[in-house]
Amino acid sequence: MISENHIILSNAQINQKIKRIAYQIYESNSEEKEVVIAGIVGNGYAFSKKIAKVLTQISTLKVTLCEVVIDKKNPLLPITTSLAVAHYMNKPLVLVDDVLNSGTTLIYGIKHFLAVPLKRFKTAVLVNRNHKKYPVKADFKGISLSTSIKEHVQVAFTGTEAIAYLM
Repeated sequence: MISENHIILSNAQINQKIKRIAYQIYESNSEEKEVVIAGIVGNGYAFSKKIAKVLTQISTLKVTLCEVVIDKKNPLLPITTSLAVAHYMNKPLVLVDDVLNSGTTLIYGIKHFLAVPLKRFKTAVLVNRNHKKYPVKADFKGISLSTSIKEHVQVAFTGTEAIAYLM
């Protein structure tokens, strides 16, 4: 059971963050016809689906979802995507994850997309932890949170509900 005082974002707050991030993505791509939302496997992809749903509701953009498969324990292993490269080549792309902690997962995801000519590349996270060991930033973020290095942020997506808490 999660204690109330450990919850950082409730479901309602996460939905507000998703809506705000979707509007920011739309604003930065308002001249485009299509945008690719690429979510990192697991919670990043769950978060990206929620952003894509809102983006579809608030804009006329064609939203293409892509799942980015990264082995988080061994990010040097080959990275794959649910779309062929031709589907996101020369298009604006937003790489999405739930939590930006050390930046390892995001930087390897970015590295994968650097090999592809993109029109524009941005990143989005729900929680930015500020414990980076790589020079990577989130262009769109739900919340920035200063925590101790020993604390852990967990985001749980279950069906239509979501919660972020500190462990």
